[in-house]
Amino acid sequence: RRQRQMCIRDSLYIIIKEGLLPSHPQPKKIIASCDSAPNPSRSLTGRAFLMSGAFGAKGEFFMHTYSLTVAGLQRELPICKVTDDLHIGAFICFGDAELTVACAKAMLELLEPGSYDYLFTAEAKSIPLIHEMARQSGAEKYFIARKGEKVYMPDPIHVEDKSITTAGTQRLYLGSDDAAMIRGKRIVLMDDVISTGGSLLAMEHLVELAGGIVVDRIAALAEGAAAQRKDIKFLAPLPVFNADGTIK
Repeated sequence: RRQRQMCIRDSLYIIIKEGLLPSHPQPKKIIASCDSAPNPSRSLTGRAFLMSGAFGAKGEFFMHTYSLTVAGLQRELPICKVTDDLHIGAFICFGDAELTVACAKAMLELLEPGSYDYLFTAEAKSIPLIHEMARQSGAEKYFIARKGEKVYMPDPIHVEDKSITTAGTQRLYLGSDDAAMIRGKRIVLMDDVISTGGSLLAMEHLVELAGGIVVDRIAALAEGAAAQRKDIKFLAPLPVFNADGTIK
């Protein structure tokens, strides 16, 4: 068997495994979230996704995509399998400077100036967005909940989080120094995509544990049923999909 690795825009990688069948090669495409280029000898971090698509007569793979317009820009999102009954469009800002700048500007327009003290998110896909939002608004500080305890965190506090794109339950951590700055402050929670709301709820619990006050919740996209929520603000809805790429 032969393995080839190909970077697609950010820390998402497509790993193509080609295995010879009696008739013809049948490639399988997998997406996994990685902190660095994947190493075949090591397990990948995050959840692996099978690309949603179809095989041609010669064994070639045609990937299903969804055309999304957000913040005045159009992007083709690859459709990825989460379960047999659920496929999602992969919205990735990593490496896409134009998309990051445009979404950050549009998301800031969802907020009333002076209505909050700090922006808050959880790593990792929303980091470019929160940084650009802080830069454009002139904010000197924003907060990122980490998914692992770091040695430089003094007496960290934590809550548990379960996300649609992450395998299993994970923890979100915040150092006591950041928690002290958040105490009594008005906090806006932000994310790139709000789906089941698990990550958003975990962030809210972490802010409350630190003594902060959540005053708003915003995202670039609201996925699936999240688009019906009245307690969040977002730029555009993102549907969920069937295995054949059609919208559920």
